[in-house]
Amino acid sequence: MDTFLVLFLLPFIGSIAGLIGGAAILISKNLSNVLSRYSLPFASGILLAVSLLHLIPESSHEIGDTAFLIVLTAFIVSFLLEHYLVSMHHHKEKEHTLSHATVPLIVIGDTIHNFIDGVAITAAYVTEPTFGFVVALATFLHETPHEIGDFGVLLSSGLTKAKTFKLNFYSSLATFPGAFITYYFFKEDTETIAVLLAISGGIFLFLGASDFLPEVGEDSQAEGKWKEIAFVLLGIVLMLGC
Repeated sequence: MDTFLVLFLLPFIGSIAGLIGGAAILISKNLSNVLSRYSLPFASGILLAVSLLHLIPESSHEIGDTAFLIVLTAFIVSFLLEHYLVSMHHHKEKEHTLSHATVPLIVIGDTIHNFIDGVAITAAYVTEPTFGFVVALATFLHETPHEIGDFGVLLSSGLTKAKTFKLNFYSSLATFPGAFITYYFFKEDTETIAVLLAISGGIFLFLGASDFLPEVGEDSQAEGKWKEIAFVLLGIVLMLGC
């Protein structure tokens, strides 16, 4: 497949397609609840496996133990951004009404996150084309519950459905420059690609372990919790075969 086409296809899978989660909340609140309930644990398993089995080992192979320091730094920075600066993920609609001043912060945070997704996808693709598809799939799966939450939060701030969709769509487009910049400026620089993989690994590890996993089974009865745990394990098993 032509490389230029791939650089459009993979970010599309990773971000634009993820808007299906947000679209679900515009169609039916019940549909979005079901989708979020099971896509979130599945995404958690995928992210944990991709970071620990693919991104981090590949980076370590190229730059040694330095990769682990970069992973740790990316993890901590993600934590600080999430909890103290710009909340990048909102899996559930906030109970309180947000002010319009908060909306730009959400959009900015999402745009930065989407740009990084494009970097991660292309860095993985440069390393191994199949690896790029795996990371694009992982990105799509964590964007789905992410978009459900973002749509809910923005709607609760008083924005119309049309404006909410447009803001999230434009934000998702940041994946493309992230992908193209990484490919055309760094594809021959294996050390930089390894650093980018380590950064992506740290971010994915944070999202999977600290952002998504704690919410698995949080509002479910015993039977529902086991179903959600099964989706976490399913995500891990799928990545074992990649």
